[in-house]
Amino acid sequence: MTSATNSNTGSPVVTGFFDAGSNTVSYVLEDPHSNACAIIDSVLDIDYAAGRLDYAQADTLITFIESKALNLEWIIETHVHADHLSAAPYLQERLGGQIGIGNGIKAVQETFGKVFNEGTEFQRDGSQFDALFSDGDSYSIGTLQARVMATPGHTPACNTHIVGDAAFVGDTLFMPDGGSARADFPGGDAGQLYDSIQKILALPDDTRLFMCHDYGPNGREISWETTVKAQRESNIHVGNGVSREEFVALRTERDATLAMPKLIIPSLQVNMRAGELPTDDSGMPMLKVPLNGL
Repeated sequence: MTSATNSNTGSPVVTGFFDAGSNTVSYVLEDPHSNACAIIDSVLDIDYAAGRLDYAQADTLITFIESKALNLEWIIETHVHADHLSAAPYLQERLGGQIGIGNGIKAVQETFGKVFNEGTEFQRDGSQFDALFSDGDSYSIGTLQARVMATPGHTPACNTHIVGDAAFVGDTLFMPDGGSARADFPGGDAGQLYDSIQKILALPDDTRLFMCHDYGPNGREISWETTVKAQRESNIHVGNGVSREEFVALRTERDATLAMPKLIIPSLQVNMRAGELPTDDSGMPMLKVPLNGL
């Protein structure tokens, strides 16, 4: 867990919480001028083989927020995660706040509603979420203004959330030595991903960029904060003026070698429902495993 801010009065205080089981970083973003806060990309851990959920990571966020007497206003999903479950409903039940995601969720729900044979009872209009963000939308976290920038390519629902000098990029980018997100999931597009990354790299040089994942390439210590300048100069996939054509070729070749995330089956079913667990006809929480569907 680390906290960071700078001297800009419009800058949020950002604390990152690393989940080793999924290599995910969740964030608590605080308004320095009020007790308002937001959570970005929460984690609900699962022992998939045993079919058991673990709330320890989410409870860590709750303890942190309660210890500082913060008021949770937003629970933000940068996209529909394929590698971990969201703890959004669990957090909302205990702390309040609105759950928000990009309006591209409708495309994700349409695609994976078919994959998981969800039937007509599964709503594909994003209504499971409290707020659907379009490109250019804004919302408040206390006295801070957050701006939403659509950055699809990894998934159709990917957004970057910009608050003061901080930007939360989801899976669109990794740390400079980690490169970029894959673009081979249904609805993904490598060319679109490149265009989205260019939008992020057009932000001011000193903008703090916060990653959703880090895997410590080449054995380095886990890290999740960098800057636009550092990404533009040294990102191994898009730095130093890599062209769109070069990126698409690199990304396509690399994606063909990647295995599916180990938690993609439960993650998609849960996350496209805003973190709610799917149930069977009796109301019991139940996951499906579509064969040869992904």
